[in-house]
This record gives sequence, C-alpha cells and structure tokens, in this order.
Amino acid sequence: MTVNLTTLPNGFRVVSEHMPGLQSAAIGVWVLAGARHEDAAQNGIAHFLEHMAFKGTKTRTALQIAEAIEDVGGYINAYTSREVTAYYVRVLENDVPLALDVVADILRNPVFDPEEIEIERGVILQEIGQALDTPDDIIFDWLQEKAYPDHPLGRTILGAEERVRAFNREDLQRFVAQQYQPGQMILSAAGAVDHDALVTTVEKLFGDMQSSPVVVPPTAKFFGGESRTVKALEQAHFAMAFEGPNYMDQRIHAAQIYASALGGSMSSRLFQEVREKRGLCYTIYAQAGAYADTGMMTIYAGTSGDQMAGLAQITVDEMKRAADDMNAAEVERARAQMKAGLLMGLESPSNRAERLARMLQIWGRVPELTEVVEQIDAVCLNDVRDLAADLAVQAKAALALYGPVEAAPTLEALQERRAA
Repeated sequence: MTVNLTTLPNGFRVVSEHMPGLQSAAIGVWVLAGARHEDAAQNGIAHFLEHMAFKGTKTRTALQIAEAIEDVGGYINAYTSREVTAYYVRVLENDVPLALDVVADILRNPVFDPEEIEIERGVILQEIGQALDTPDDIIFDWLQEKAYPDHPLGRTILGAEERVRAFNREDLQRFVAQQYQPGQMILSAAGAVDHDALVTTVEKLFGDMQSSPVVVPPTAKFFGGESRTVKALEQAHFAMAFEGPNYMDQRIHAAQIYASALGGSMSSRLFQEVREKRGLCYTIYAQAGAYADTGMMTIYAGTSGDQMAGLAQITVDEMKRAADDMNAAEVERARAQMKAGLLMGLESPSNRAERLARMLQIWGRVPELTEVVEQIDAVCLNDVRDLAADLAVQAKAALALYGPVEAAPTLEALQERRAA
C-alpha cells in the first residue's frame, strides 16, 4: 500500500492510501482548528460549528444531508478535539464522489440558519448537562483546567454554558473566516480510492478557496494545581496528571510505553497492585496524551471515599517504584501491545485515514509504518526508567477529585510523598 500526497496551489492537502481488496472507503476533511484555537469569548464555538455543519447548506437541508449518505448505506459524522475538527464519511467505492460532494457542501456552504442555531444550541446544552452528570468525563475537564489555567487547552471543548447560550451566526462565520483556511485543511482517504481521481474532484470542490492569515493559538505551558469537588456520589473519582512530552519530543514513544506498563492493561502495575491485589477499585488506568507543544501523563481511578487516600498514595508509590525497578520484560510487553494496537488498528480504512491526517498534522509528512515501528523498537529500558523518574519526582502535577473526597489527600501531600 502506497501513500500519495498532493498539495493544491492554495495549500489544501489531499492524502490517500489505496487498500487492495476493499470495496469501501473512509474519507474526511481534518481542519487544523479545535478548541485550543478559540479565544476566551469563543470557548465552545469549534464544537458548535461542528454541529452546525449538518444543519443545512445552500443546496441541502439537514435531512437531505443525512439522506444523501444513508440512502447509499453510508455513514457520516464529525468530532471536535482540542487541536482538530474532523468531518468524515464511510461509503462504498462507487459512492466516493457523492461523499466528497457532501463533505465539501457542509464545509463550504453552511447557511447557519438562526432557527437551526437555536435548535442545536439546545442540543449542545443537553450535551453539556450530560457531561456534568458523568463524573469520569467531567473530572478530566477540571484536570485540564488545572494543568493549563488561563489557556485555551485548559478550557472544555464543549464550552461554558453561558458562552454557548450567547453564540450567534456572526460568531460562527467569524471563526470560519479565522481558522477554516485551505492551508489548515487535509482531505484524507483510505480504502477503495484512486488518488488521481480524488485530486481532480477536490480541485473542483476546494481549489478556489482563498488563503488568509490564520490566528495562531498561544503556546501552552503546564502549571498544575488541585480541583476538589465534594458531592454525594457512590464513588470517589481520582485523576492526576503530570507534565509529559509533546508529540514532537523524542521521548514520546518512551512515554507511551511507560503509560502502558504502568496502567495500560490487565498486566500493568497499577491494575495488578491496586485492583487485583488490594481490590481498591474497579477501574484504574494510565495514558500518555500529547499536543503540539506540551503533553500529559494521566492516571484515573474510581473508588470508595474511605479508600481514596490509600489508592492515591499507592499510585504515587507505584510511580516511584517503576523508576527504580521497571524491568525489560515489562517494557517488551508494553512495546508489543503498542505495536499490535497500531498495526491491528490500521486494518480499518477509517483508522488509516485518521492516521494519514494526523501524521500530516504533526510531521507535515506521512512516515512509513516501518519508520514508526523502528522508533518504538529503539526505546530501551533506561529511556523508560529515566522518564519514569522524571514523572515520579520532578514533573509538575495536577489533581482533580470528585465525589465523597473529603478525606482524600491534597496535591501538596502527594507532592511531599513524591519527594520523600
């Protein structure tokens, strides 16, 4: 399978990978504009805009957008993250031109009808309410806020309720004008696709877009702090984050391997020590997240209020112990899980299209899979231990607690335990 990349004169990029034997294709446009590209007054508008893309264009109603894809058995959806907004479709091979036309239509011809804005505002407010009622969801927003205070990365993707209630048509149009530039857009496709045919169609649909200066978001800096919300819930929720490498940092693969060994599977240290040996929780895990200029190593667990102190202390102790005695077998197991997850995932055209877009976002090119695997294989035990030592003792930290957490240790107390 060969990756093909074409950049149109206006900066719009088309990347594709033909997958022999498939009769379907995954196609999407990734816009390099997410929640971190909003100013304070715009918080939540990238997500609002994603919703409005499906609410009618100059040529199609909201129902006609859905029917155009579903009448041919396809699927259309979108998502907003902190760094990108994606609009994607899955269709059969013969319906690729239709999919391209629909995606181009919703991106280039939205009408932002005031009545539809009001309807979707209600939908988004319900989504915000649902998130607030989901402890193991909202706690990460609070953690993010403490990690990156007074910065777009520290704000919720859904937006504050008061901002969502205030957005109007002009606000949506302004954000599009600021961020939806051709140089910030990537059409990525995988499966039963022909690159030359894609480029010909994309040139007709997007080639006339004019470029304007893009508003660049401020550089992020991890600060840390504590958020504690006491509420009468069945479980106490614990989330702790440590400043980690960004996705351009050469330590990123070591961070991912470390997160897997620490809390990424049933054989991981936290799962074995906290759940299997002590029975302190049902769910506990660690994960390594990264942005363009910063990163976060995050640990989450849910337990009873009276066991929260012990769980938090054991978590810190396990991090410190990993810096001293993480062994080669653990690193090899985590490495194997990471490579298997990558390669298994790429059997899906949707995952391949996502990877193509993400690699272009990060590197400006799509590295061969062999190159990525070599980078993962190059991580040695000492690399992981060095990173573990930094995270366990020196890295800045943020803590979020939610539920019956009156007796939970403070961030200051956990910091003292880290330093001991």
